[in-house]
Amino acid sequence: MVVIRLSRWGSTHRPKYRITVADSRRWRDGRYLEVVGQFIPNPKGQEKELVMKLDRVNDWISKGAQPSDTVRSLVKKAGQTTQA
Repeated sequence: MVVIRLSRWGSTHRPKYRITVADSRRWRDGRYLEVVGQFIPNPKGQEKELVMKLDRVNDWISKGAQPSDTVRSLVKKAGQTTQA
């Protein structure tokens, strides 16, 4: 099964996340099919940063990819509702 989930990167105590499309059998930070965005929760006193390719996310969802709960809420915050 293909899933859309967060993959952690960045340094210690400063997490950054890539929004990736990956096979569910792969580990969290392992091989992925495509990067469809990034999420930075706390960039040095600024607001949270969210960059996402909504057209690619919707394309993968239409092909049967299952977004994680966190990714689903981020997609809604980005202004798009998912029907998964």
